[in-house]
Amino acid sequence: MDLFADLSPDEIAAFDQMAPERTFSNGDLVFSQSQPVTALFILKSGRVRIFRVTEDGKALTMAILEPGAVFGEMLLVGQRMYDNYAEAIEDTSICQLSVVDVEQHLLSDPRIAVRISRHLGDQVARLEERLTDLALRPLLARVASTLVRLAEPQRRSRLGHVTIRLTHDQLAGLLGATRESTSKTMADLAARGLIRQSRGRIVLLDLDQLTVLSKTME
Repeated sequence: MDLFADLSPDEIAAFDQMAPERTFSNGDLVFSQSQPVTALFILKSGRVRIFRVTEDGKALTMAILEPGAVFGEMLLVGQRMYDNYAEAIEDTSICQLSVVDVEQHLLSDPRIAVRISRHLGDQVARLEERLTDLALRPLLARVASTLVRLAEPQRRSRLGHVTIRLTHDQLAGLLGATRESTSKTMADLAARGLIRQSRGRIVLLDLDQLTVLSKTME
């Protein structure tokens, strides 16, 4: 993953010994309000959903994290989860680092410290973009924007179509919309030839046009 791109095999092996992975099954909570953890997590494989529960009991998805993501409650690096929950949405492996581990092995290495700072800055930018979507853009633009954003890691490394593993329920949670309205919008995008849908997967056929749609305001 990018965080450790400059490390030698020996450095990576030492880090692996220091922070052995933990595994979670689909549906397991990594942390919750009732089980808070002051730690920094590095997602090695699988996916994790970050969500919070509103006062009326609804789960609002804040993010769906892919391998390489850094998350958790770690004031030392400006990382806060507040009242969020983290749930594995497929079989997942994670490295968990304590405050001491972060100080001694991450922040002491300028190569890694710079990447953590950049990663947290990217998270803030993505959150601001989501808030703009929720406040100003119609659902069609919000769906297109979310799909384009989720495709970005693959878009940099692959040619051709990009496939996203996401159910309509998960997408609706990211959008703060109902499943019914989300499914209707997805059907509209499919009818336009911009996406192709299968069970739990969305194939993006025209990222350029989806990007154009994501910027519409009406």
